Amino acid sequence: MICLDTNYLVCSLVPGTHEAAAMARWLQRGENLFAPSVAWYEFLCGPVTPDEIRLVRSLLKGGLIPFEDAHAAAAAKLFNATGRIRRLRLDAMIAASAMVAGCRLATSNIADFKVFVPFGLTLV
Repeated sequence: MICLDTNYLVCSLVPGTHEAAAMARWLQRGENLFAPSVAWYEFLCGPVTPDEIRLVRSLLKGGLIPFEDAHAAAAAKLFNATGRIRRLRLDAMIAASAMVAGCRLATSNIADFKVFVPFGLTLV
């Protein structure tokens, strides 16, 4: 199972992008793709059309993962361990969602997410 960051959800709609190609390969291999509810929220902030929302949702065979107590605790731990940088709050929530699920995170935003790797995040 692969956890998708917001940029993968957005770029899945753009033919020819690295993200769209990677998602096509993963789906062809039978990988379950899921999105944390936090990434889904960012995606829905758009702009996106109802058809685009339906299309991306259909690609998420692993569904949407709600942000629950275990995710909040893990995200707070990551946020605090990495210096409490405000711009990383949502990234910590997305990283925690992948970690709690025991999955790799697919993101194009390697620079922001690599700070979580020493704490257990695995990037695709």
